Amino acid sequence: MPYRSFEEYNNEVTEDVKKRYEDIIKDLGEDTARDGLLKTPERAAKAMQFLTQGYEQDPVEILKSAMFKESYNEMVIVKDIELYSLCEHHILPFFGKAHIAYIPNGQIVGLSKLPRIVDVFARRLQVQERLTEQVLDCINDTLKPLGVAVVIEASHMCMMMRGVQKQNSITTTSGFRGQFEKIETRNEFLKLIGK
Repeated sequence: MPYRSFEEYNNEVTEDVKKRYEDIIKDLGEDTARDGLLKTPERAAKAMQFLTQGYEQDPVEILKSAMFKESYNEMVIVKDIELYSLCEHHILPFFGKAHIAYIPNGQIVGLSKLPRIVDVFARRLQVQERLTEQVLDCINDTLKPLGVAVVIEASHMCMMMRGVQKQNSITTTSGFRGQFEKIETRNEFLKLIGK
């Protein structure tokens, strides 16, 4: 399914997940009948559906919906794309920025589609390494450009709130295909995104 605003919830899934959240809250020692927690299980169930809506979306269709023939064949960069995801190991958030570049090969794509495919892959249970690769491969396989580059910088709550508790650590992942495997092109991209 193409990209869409997610405001509709599957009632059956909502009820099932709501019950599970009620049980978790009780097991943690809280009173689910307490005023502040009365609607928390339902809100949490809807939040989880929102945060994992990427499973219901097709990033290839999103790109294909706005591909245009064009002779431009220089680097196109969309940088500082905000991203929010959930770490699959602890179901805690990680968040940061993605930087994407591609060199067209007869086709360009609407600029808003690049952040949208980041969202599709980020709105799944993820690891940053896979997220980087999925965005890279989707653009490469769908647009068939001369080259693609993706850099993601993110802070992981699983490292900040628990475990090693390092609040200032940033994880950077990158991937390069085609022309970006050449050091000169890669360096131009990194310079343009300020790295």
